[in-house]
Amino acid sequence: MSHAFVSNCVVTPAGTRPAALLVEGERIRAICNLSEVPADATLHDCGNLAILPGLVDTHVHINQPGRTEWEGFPTATRAAAAGGITTVVDMPLNCLPATTTVAALEAKRQSAHGQCFIDWAPWGGAVADNQRDILPLARAGVRGYKCFLIHPGCEGFTMIDRRQLEAALPHIAQSSLPLLVHAELAGPIDRATLALANADRRRYSTYLSSRPDEAELEAIRLMIGLCRRFNFRLHIVHLSTALALKDLRRARDEGLPVTVETCPHYLHFTAEEIPDGSTVHKCAPPIRNHANREALWQALAAGDIDMIVTDHSPCPPAMKSSDRGSAETPRFDEAWGGIASLSLALPIIYTECAARGYTLDHIARWMSSAPSALAGLSHRTGSLEPGREATFVLFDTEAEFTVTPGHLHFHHPISPYLGETLRGQVRATWLRGERIFHEGSFTPNPTGREIII
Repeated sequence: MSHAFVSNCVVTPAGTRPAALLVEGERIRAICNLSEVPADATLHDCGNLAILPGLVDTHVHINQPGRTEWEGFPTATRAAAAGGITTVVDMPLNCLPATTTVAALEAKRQSAHGQCFIDWAPWGGAVADNQRDILPLARAGVRGYKCFLIHPGCEGFTMIDRRQLEAALPHIAQSSLPLLVHAELAGPIDRATLALANADRRRYSTYLSSRPDEAELEAIRLMIGLCRRFNFRLHIVHLSTALALKDLRRARDEGLPVTVETCPHYLHFTAEEIPDGSTVHKCAPPIRNHANREALWQALAAGDIDMIVTDHSPCPPAMKSSDRGSAETPRFDEAWGGIASLSLALPIIYTECAARGYTLDHIARWMSSAPSALAGLSHRTGSLEPGREATFVLFDTEAEFTVTPGHLHFHHPISPYLGETLRGQVRATWLRGERIFHEGSFTPNPTGREIII
């Protein structure tokens, strides 16, 4: 049986237009005019709800196995479905064991089996001592590798120095998979921290000064030089500083295989607005000032930043110092550095896009097709095209809502977005022809699966 989803606003690679999305089984059969809908198709009148391709989030910390008190596959994938995200690629750290060997990858797969409301795929890790595991991980199905040039903030995943990188990069280049780099170096951070020895750690300005732009700049310049030397696919995760854009632009103009992401929190918040003690805003690299935020938006429009992904990084309340009570102001140096936003990313970005004149076509490119290409999933998902999986979102562009804990759906209702008024709301999410989320309710049976190429 075929189904026709009819909308005045269907977002296709050729642009947004009134159309019917024809679905047969798990796949898109065609995108056509209403007059071309087969007589035997079941009609779904979506009216003015936009039909977007399911979003692809390539930067998610699910933390399972090992730290499910932080997050897990059931809660993370439910939150993603509520936010219109239909595929996530899971980061190799924060889980125990970290995904740095094939055995650890298999443990993660066993832990995820039957738990997922959407599809997922794994990243592997490139750490201090696993150079011999790089190619076996590729053969086992990871979509690329994540590394840290600085201590990652939790045990179980080691940073990698230049010598260790140089030992790993020939294997990474041979795999043809991307290396995702947390681009901060310790030197500028150590110097800034020393200069702030007597500063008030409850103040956001102190935290911001402790993670200077130079830490990102030096790391990105290091990685561009290594990319030039080893010819591997370099991906810069969660770009925070706009000062690095010139270096990145030159590298790409040179023909180096470099891609760049940024995140909703860098595109929505500004340092000037963050109250002292508001550790829910802490992330690394940090949220910078208003001018920096606007420069990131301009870089997205110019194509200097390729995509927007969440860096969903949840934790229990105590790790954000949010369980102290009102008598004691939390300290940024004692709080976990991560922001959870899986269920809110699309409304956050739509709110900001609407204020700047960007369209759903931009959002589909930044949040679906570009991250899908990074992870090598474009043949299955990332755009509404015949032959692709029937994975899509019904999005109400006219709705407004104020964020409450009930909108979050991830494990702990901790978010700097609570109380924010956002524009645009996901009404329904479809995964391979099956509705998995509708008006706040989820399918009772998780049908997501690992994407194995």
